[in-house]
Amino acid sequence: MNDTNVSNAVLTRLSNEYEDLTPEAQKAARYVLENPRDVGVSTVREIAEAAQVKPNTVVRMARQVGFEGYDDFREPFREAIRRGQASFPDRARWLQDIRAQGELGGLYADMVTSALRNIEETFAGIAEEDLRIAAEAIWGSRRVFTLGVGVNNSNARNFTYLASTGMVQFHAIPRPGSTPIDDIAWADERDVLIAITCAPYRQEVVSAVQVAKEQGMRVVGISDSLASPIIRAADFGFVVTADTPQFFPSSVSTIALLETLLSFVIASASPEIVTRVEKFHQRRHQLGIYHEDPS
Repeated sequence: MNDTNVSNAVLTRLSNEYEDLTPEAQKAARYVLENPRDVGVSTVREIAEAAQVKPNTVVRMARQVGFEGYDDFREPFREAIRRGQASFPDRARWLQDIRAQGELGGLYADMVTSALRNIEETFAGIAEEDLRIAAEAIWGSRRVFTLGVGVNNSNARNFTYLASTGMVQFHAIPRPGSTPIDDIAWADERDVLIAITCAPYRQEVVSAVQVAKEQGMRVVGISDSLASPIIRAADFGFVVTADTPQFFPSSVSTIALLETLLSFVIASASPEIVTRVEKFHQRRHQLGIYHEDPS
């Protein structure tokens, strides 16, 4: 078992033992589970300070999962960093190990391979400057309509939901009971349409892009080919790789691109957006929406 697998096994055992720990040890365990990369580069005092517990609490946590002390507990994480395995450079051997586990292991390896390749190929073909220009157009618009149907409907709504934590001009379409063309009926050159579809291309998305262009809207197209009708019509076109061993196109690279595009929009936005996002989440904490472990 390589050092990455050992460190993952430690984290798995720590998670399994979590309910048996004292409340203070749970605080230490929670910090380790949420920040495993810190373990290999931090002393016991640094981990204790970050977790807001005493150093001997961290030691007790390490002993709970079978180590003599914190130094022994930290060693697999340190070794993974030294070997560079924390960032998966030995991907080929890892995938071979998965494939050797049988038929489902082969499927698992194929799915992992396609997901990683999709993201790599997608971002290899997109220039940072193109994302920046699209993000500035989005931020400078009056309204942003994000359009996806089928599986891309949830991708469009997720993007819009995240954007709405700090901005109000984002709208996911089609709205319930409506059609995309109805939803952009009164949009014009002050507005932006983000349209998403992969082969076989959905006609309602293609039609909405055509109408948007007729009305002077700027269009951000996200699709799986330069030959896609929405890429050809878009002001800002981004091609994603969506290959998968399964029947439906993969959404992995689409989601990654949308998250990156949103981060560029926020970076282009006024400083008040950061304050609004922080206020949004503070209010959620105050209302008890988030689960909080007892201190």
